[in-house]
Amino acid sequence: MAKLLILLSIGLPWLGAVLVWLVGDQRSRLQHFLAVAFSLSAGVTSLLLLGYASASPAWNSPFSSSTISTAFGNLTFIPDGLGVFLAVIATVIGSLAVIFSIDYMRGEKQLGRYYAFVLFFIGAMVGLVLTGSLMLMFVFWEITALCSYALISFYNDDPKAVAGGIKALIMTQIGGIGLLFGAILCYTQLGTFEISALLNHFHEIPGNLLALLAFGFLIAAASKSAQFPFQTWLPDAMEAPTPISALIHAATMVNAGVYLLARFYPAFEHVPGWRTAVVIVGVLSALLAAVMAMVATDLKRVLAYSTVSQLGYMVYAIGAGGFYASQYHLLSHAVFKALLFLSAGAVIHSVGTRDMRRMGGLGKSMPFTRVVFITGAFALAGIPIFNGFWSKEMVLEAGLQGGPFWAYLVMLFSACLTAFYTIRCVSMVFYGQPESQHHIHDAGTAMKAALAPLAAATLVTWLLAGSLATLFSSTLPNHEIHIESTWMVIEEVALAPATWIALLVITAGILAWFGRKLLTRFANTLKGIAWAAASSFGFEAVNRSIVQTTLSAAEKLRSSQTGLLSHNILGILSGLLFILIILLFAGA
Repeated sequence: MAKLLILLSIGLPWLGAVLVWLVGDQRSRLQHFLAVAFSLSAGVTSLLLLGYASASPAWNSPFSSSTISTAFGNLTFIPDGLGVFLAVIATVIGSLAVIFSIDYMRGEKQLGRYYAFVLFFIGAMVGLVLTGSLMLMFVFWEITALCSYALISFYNDDPKAVAGGIKALIMTQIGGIGLLFGAILCYTQLGTFEISALLNHFHEIPGNLLALLAFGFLIAAASKSAQFPFQTWLPDAMEAPTPISALIHAATMVNAGVYLLARFYPAFEHVPGWRTAVVIVGVLSALLAAVMAMVATDLKRVLAYSTVSQLGYMVYAIGAGGFYASQYHLLSHAVFKALLFLSAGAVIHSVGTRDMRRMGGLGKSMPFTRVVFITGAFALAGIPIFNGFWSKEMVLEAGLQGGPFWAYLVMLFSACLTAFYTIRCVSMVFYGQPESQHHIHDAGTAMKAALAPLAAATLVTWLLAGSLATLFSSTLPNHEIHIESTWMVIEEVALAPATWIALLVITAGILAWFGRKLLTRFANTLKGIAWAAASSFGFEAVNRSIVQTTLSAAEKLRSSQTGLLSHNILGILSGLLFILIILLFAGA
């Protein structure tokens, strides 16, 4: 049964993508229906797969050709707790983004292309987290990169959208190179691409090669999840339609990097310097992105920076040894960030701008959107009861126990900044004097159908703490997970002195916004930092140079494309033969 459910979780979105494309844009209502039907079906099958979660492979079929099997390994899929958990997030939140798109994308051209790539994206993410093969993981990894590029550049007559898509593709390809390098290195040492072999026999790999593998995967994760120093591609990806932003930030793309670190933590935790490096990447990402969010005026960019920052919390937790805390926060973040982005989409759809300075006072005209956005904002800020509070406190507690104290202090300060920019965002959008003369309307029916369950989930998903721990501990034999009931998590968070310190820090961040006029003199001394934050602390220039260098090299390589099909086929086959020879000799 697990094998069938895995096949359906991946195959249903892909089948839907083909059908939506074939139907044609002249039948947009049918396209909407098919996209919703197939995405919801994938969500249901992923949820059913929770009942069959296991550490044993559910699918382990070799390729028919022995040569290809030797080179690329087996088609292995394992429905363990970590994979199924992330598959549920990808499909359920993905389906809500599709439902939201009924209103948001109504009347848009090339609707078939939009839905086809969305569904293909969802299926690829499910395959990425469920596969038990490093080589198959790389294949799905690259498919998600392709889909993200196509969707970020969906408005292909907008130069900013095209530039954002190209930048995302190039920056994330750095991660693809790191993952491919690690997969080949694993094969040369262990003779297999199986993930379980690496987790069980990593001690057989020489220390220097294991270190190369560990840091290669860290680079791959950082680029995919827009972590330091690759964080600048994600804000530029905001040129995509807002449901795509929700999909990338909450359900698919950026979760892949965190998943990579979490999956292979048992193999790399004893590599000298690796955990420290992971902590540093997480801390810098959380801090720098929070500062940039404080000065941003684009609503979607504020939320994008907050994603980078919250992913930094997850990466920090993994480096500190808090595997469970990182995944618990990933669940909370997926829910409240999807809620925030889709709510922002309703605002932008109504007002016609992303500039918060041209909003203000929207709460009166958009009461439903205001309520659900504030619900997500409270979760992001870490206000008690909401899911973000419980998971963020678990992350900070894990960091205090397993990480350096200086890193814990920086993350506390980042929590203060998070509260500040979150309240700033809510105030500028929904309160104050109206700045827009546009005819304002609240979220449509389909939008509300997607937003309401996310808002409800933001209030209750923290109750899954015990179930999540049980799921992980029973299906992840290589990860050390202390089983806790939900009540034990509540008691631990409520009684921990660190929690009360964090609440004081968060309160200070909120009060700083309301007392900003009293802090004007102090703020003037920070104009230099604000200017640096607005320019991404110089990393935008570095990343732009990488993109331009890549584009220049690609332009020069265009001369090798003669336009003759026979020459192109010869080049492709020669390259494939070269790779196969390397892999076969490495295996021998």
